Amino acid sequence: MNLSEIAGKEIVNLVTGERLGIIGECDLILDETTGSILALLIPQERGFFSRRRNDLFLEVPWRNVKKIGNDMIIIEYDGHI
Repeated sequence: MNLSEIAGKEIVNLVTGERLGIIGECDLILDETTGSILALLIPQERGFFSRRRNDLFLEVPWRNVKKIGNDMIIIEYDGHI
């Protein structure tokens, strides 16, 4: 699967049912030697008047990605991974 095929997909947490973001707004942590994806860095929600800060990311290990569908990516994240 190419990165272009997952761009724009919504990320949904299976544990809480909440929408966490869109792949286009996320960063990926890659293994430099193998090129494999290690984790997703999902920016946290921001308030109405607040700006996004670089230190407010949710790091979800790639092993917690359970399903990549046509419109969304399902992850299983309980906050203690």
